Amino acid sequence: MTKITEVPSPFCGIGSDDLTIQVDGVSITVTENGCAVNTPAFEQAITDISPRVDGKEVSLEEAVNKAAQILKKSNQPVVGGCATDVNGMRALMSLADRNGAVVDNMSFTAAKRNFLAMQDSGWMNTTLAEIKNRCDLFIVLGCDLEAFSPRFYERYLWNKESMFLDDTSARKVVYIGKAPSGKASTSPKKTKAQILECTDADLPEVVAVLRALIKGNPILVEKVGGIAVADLQVIADKLKVASYGVVTWAAGALNFSHAELTVQTICELVKDVNASGVRCSGFPLGGKEGDQTANQVCGWQTGYPARMRFSSDFPEYDPFLYDINHMFDKGEVDAFLWVQAFNTSAVPPQGGKIPTIVVARSGMVFKEEPEVFIPVGTPGIDHSGHAYRLDNVVAIRLKKLRDSGLPSTAEVLTAIEQALVI
Repeated sequence: MTKITEVPSPFCGIGSDDLTIQVDGVSITVTENGCAVNTPAFEQAITDISPRVDGKEVSLEEAVNKAAQILKKSNQPVVGGCATDVNGMRALMSLADRNGAVVDNMSFTAAKRNFLAMQDSGWMNTTLAEIKNRCDLFIVLGCDLEAFSPRFYERYLWNKESMFLDDTSARKVVYIGKAPSGKASTSPKKTKAQILECTDADLPEVVAVLRALIKGNPILVEKVGGIAVADLQVIADKLKVASYGVVTWAAGALNFSHAELTVQTICELVKDVNASGVRCSGFPLGGKEGDQTANQVCGWQTGYPARMRFSSDFPEYDPFLYDINHMFDKGEVDAFLWVQAFNTSAVPPQGGKIPTIVVARSGMVFKEEPEVFIPVGTPGIDHSGHAYRLDNVVAIRLKKLRDSGLPSTAEVLTAIEQALVI
């Protein structure tokens, strides 16, 4: 048995780096600082160690050659998932470039809501370090932060030491939209978060009214979305006197039509507070299963986030046209490669009779067996690597914890690309 301390996690998005892991052969147990997100992800057992072609176990070389044959014959291949580390994503991009494929990150439909707002009018966002050291008012819009990241409050709001705050337990927390599912938002002094609940459908109107109140515009109704305008005025006033207010949201939780407009309203609200002479920042939540990593690698290699096509010998970005779900519906895909090195529950979307290659974490179970399945190691468990946390400013250095014998995503995708040119 081996005890490993200060283990960083690629699963929670916030870059938890203080886990203690017990390794017994290929079995892993989280013994300290685990949570509902990290513990089951680290402790998942290895079940598949051999690649499969048409459901039969084969060598890695045979599986790679079969995958290359499928991609060679295709006119419009698609690479989906993009759930891997930096090197895995670089290999994915290289393979897509070589084969003229469409690349679509599995989380992009949600992330698109942020990108559309950022590209149209920009935003003013902060980092986890700034929240930890400066934030005195924290507002959560339309999401359950505790379910997203169980240790967020422990590590970044109720931290014992802060560079610019004397008492972090005096921070104020406000929820607008969804109520928290647990008690993590309650301060060490037992002060509970202020909660203004409304439905998802009413959130756009509530956020718009909050922005209007910050700008000093008159509101002619007493309630909006079931929330008293007077209560929203209190929140607006708090933002305008806070030393460092932070407004957070999760694009994936804003599951309603034209949610990008609500994201834009949030971003403009933050700008309005700053225009009044008070510091305020936005903070979009994300970063799980490599989605920030995928977009970062795509960004520095092409200038675009991860929804693009390479068949014209240069990257073409279109957040609507290259949605693989729409492409499947329209019958535009003739070969599909799914990459998911973190989550065995994130199976590839069913493509009917489309030849499918799955490069994924050991243990993935399929309703329909793909033509090729290659189990790979998980970054931060089976091999070292790098993954970006949700604020995009830090690439976490992931550790290798065990010797599973499983190849990395980068090794497999590089081998497939090399087989394409043979």
